[in-house]
Amino acid sequence: MSRQSVVITGASSGIGLGASEVMIARGWRVFGSVRNGEDGKRLRSELGDNFTAVEFDVTDEAAVQRGADEVREALNGHTLGGLVNNAGIAVGGPLLSMPLDDFRKQLEVNLTGIVACVKAFAPLLGVDRSLAGEPGRIVNVGSVGGTNAFPLMAPYHVSKFGLEGLTDSMRRELMPFGVDASIVAAGNVATPIWSKADREKYGSDVRPEYVKPIDAMFEQFEKMAEKGLTPEYIGEKICEQLTAKKPAARVLATPAPLTYLVMKYLPKRMVDRIVGKRLGLTRPA
Repeated sequence: MSRQSVVITGASSGIGLGASEVMIARGWRVFGSVRNGEDGKRLRSELGDNFTAVEFDVTDEAAVQRGADEVREALNGHTLGGLVNNAGIAVGGPLLSMPLDDFRKQLEVNLTGIVACVKAFAPLLGVDRSLAGEPGRIVNVGSVGGTNAFPLMAPYHVSKFGLEGLTDSMRRELMPFGVDASIVAAGNVATPIWSKADREKYGSDVRPEYVKPIDAMFEQFEKMAEKGLTPEYIGEKICEQLTAKKPAARVLATPAPLTYLVMKYLPKRMVDRIVGKRLGLTRPA
């Protein structure tokens, strides 16, 4: 039973929804976190009886714990097969004009929220040795932006770089309990995370040097969405991590792996020039 139940955070759309659909199709019972009851009703109607909505915001530690308590009761003494930490946001804009509260919110959702979920659900994954069943696994949804950083999206990159280290530390700390932790680093994915960004907000109250680069950045977002992987594709990669006999510590899922590798291993100053020219961030002569 332990391998047939999974908690997926941020299940209302994007990768979370895609992963929920894939896991249910594979016969898993999905507990999907939502932030409001209406999304829960909608998802139950769309996904069927194997989906259970659990209402909490990852930044509300008490609510996360209540969600874990609900899942514990539903599992009736058995371990949880998996925890997929998917919920996240993307905060962007020039650092010079960004309110610090926006920066803090990015980290609160994308990093601190994951820690809150791990602390709440780890007992169900097998840290509580009184539960019946094999230990479960943790899959953190990361990004190619966790190793390559671009301008005007610093908070997002900081959160994803941090997730890389967090996942490695987490995996090693949980070894005594047999609970594995890995990361699926997603590339361009056609999800609402980018469309939710407020272009006007990024383009207002900033230095004039950043106005055109912000426009260029959003044009890149539009192209990325057109060529992006489906959320279901990332869901398949998550499923593989939860079911593989020997899961990888890190899985790269991107439609352009060669571009990713080239940008990762080129000298950083060279990347500075390439990106600066593409976005119009070069210094005037």
